[in-house]
Amino acid sequence: MKKLAMTMVSALVLGTTLFAQAIPGSGLIKGAQAGEAKNLTGAGATFPAVLYSKWFSEYNKLTGVQVNYQSIGSGGGIKSISDMTVDFGATDGPMTDEQLAAAKGGEIVHIPAAMGAVVPTYNIPELAKVKDSLKFTPETLAGIYLGEIVKWNDDKLVADNPVLKNVNKYIVVARRSDGSGTTNIWTSYLAAVSESWAKKVGAGNSVQWPVGLGGKGNEGVAGVVKQTPYSIGYVELAYANQNKLAVGQVKNKAGKFITPNMKTASLAAQGVTLPEDMRVKLVNSDNTEAFPIVGFTWLLAYTNQTDPSKALALTRMLWWATHDGQQYCEALDYAPLPVDAIKKSEVLIKKIQVNGKQALPESISK
Repeated sequence: MKKLAMTMVSALVLGTTLFAQAIPGSGLIKGAQAGEAKNLTGAGATFPAVLYSKWFSEYNKLTGVQVNYQSIGSGGGIKSISDMTVDFGATDGPMTDEQLAAAKGGEIVHIPAAMGAVVPTYNIPELAKVKDSLKFTPETLAGIYLGEIVKWNDDKLVADNPVLKNVNKYIVVARRSDGSGTTNIWTSYLAAVSESWAKKVGAGNSVQWPVGLGGKGNEGVAGVVKQTPYSIGYVELAYANQNKLAVGQVKNKAGKFITPNMKTASLAAQGVTLPEDMRVKLVNSDNTEAFPIVGFTWLLAYTNQTDPSKALALTRMLWWATHDGQQYCEALDYAPLPVDAIKKSEVLIKKIQVNGKQALPESISK
């Protein structure tokens, strides 16, 4: 994995040619293809929206295909693909067996797109010029979101952050108001590390929050935190960095306080046995250097397509995203897919058929 990470970083520095060599299967889509649709529609997760915006802009330049993506939250993405109102959906929380069974168009595959860290972000005016990040433990994060830790100078927070000793202010908790895969990752982590959270709240795209002000999308929560003194929220790392918000360190399973970044997010998948359908959670990793609140984000597509031109455009886009598109991840605060995830994505993309035949051109899938 260390050698792979070095190869990827080198590729990002030297350009797409070297990157294409780093991931077999890259560089196979060189331009437009006769017979493919010129427009695709998708909707869903806000978590990867920063990355998808870059992807679909670059893909349009390369192929002429316009990908219209609406960042409406993972819940909306699942509903949209289930109702067959979009060509593809997007989610950070895998669909449940019940949701998959209820989808109108038949079998849906989860194509891994990238990995990212969901981070605690905060706004404490007294710390505006303090360089060191606050440190959070599983107990303090669960306590804050359960409404049991209500002030910034609570002894449990001060134990790891002496700088909070004189911040005698109530904590304003921000969380998502919409169905959210980011929430799924965050609550899955809290459920994994806190028995009390697991029993009282649980995990999912939507939960019954004990406390908090709701914001729609990652951008909504980032906005609440940015505008509200003494607040704390959770967002994908890219949104925290874009909004210049303070980002906390989190103690992992090994007892180390870890700063979220591309490297520490990537390590969360190291050593994980990935299932064939790629519906897997990566929170609370056993890796001693991994940030503990990490997840995949997926693109959702039906395996049985009815429009040949759409199927061609969709599968070519999915292939490009999971191969060539990975070169854009690091600069936008996402972690590229590990090689084993890319290999599994190839199998899933090849499952997509139209009129009983593989939709992805054989020239790409050989």
